[in-house]
Amino acid sequence: MPVSLIPRGVYPAVTKIEPKALAERGIRLVLADLDNTLVAYGVPEATPEIVAWKTALEEAGIKLFLLSNSRKPTRASHFAQTLGIPFQGHSGKPKPDGYYRAMKRMGCKPEETVMVGDQIFTDTLGANLAGVTPLLVEPIRLAGNPGRYLRYWGETPFRLLGKRRPFL
Repeated sequence: MPVSLIPRGVYPAVTKIEPKALAERGIRLVLADLDNTLVAYGVPEATPEIVAWKTALEEAGIKLFLLSNSRKPTRASHFAQTLGIPFQGHSGKPKPDGYYRAMKRMGCKPEETVMVGDQIFTDTLGANLAGVTPLLVEPIRLAGNPGRYLRYWGETPFRLLGKRRPFL
């Protein structure tokens, strides 16, 4: 699989990714990052908007799966349990093995799967390495960590290229 840092579109938020449009493209599984993708860092439970999006995914026949690199043992598990979705912490993104394990658990193939995340060097790269379609979202909040500003600045060229090749 060729190495690529370019996502298939950049979306303002996960809730702007239409479940019906995903289903029309043959998608059956959405792997989603947690922090700064589904909710801001430190937010323990899903917002009403995320709950509604998850419901819309289910109605379209799509499963939502939390694929996180979180090193906090209970963060991903608590969030996933309150939302009622399966999860995998310590996924090792961008290595593709975590993506493969998640797809195997859910009985889906790479061509039926998208990865939604906010970072190029973990979420997008890992998805591309695993043969999964990467969808990038704008980060929810950058405040509080100067390193995030630098990382997102370094991702700018890839975000711009991704905006020119939307999946939906």
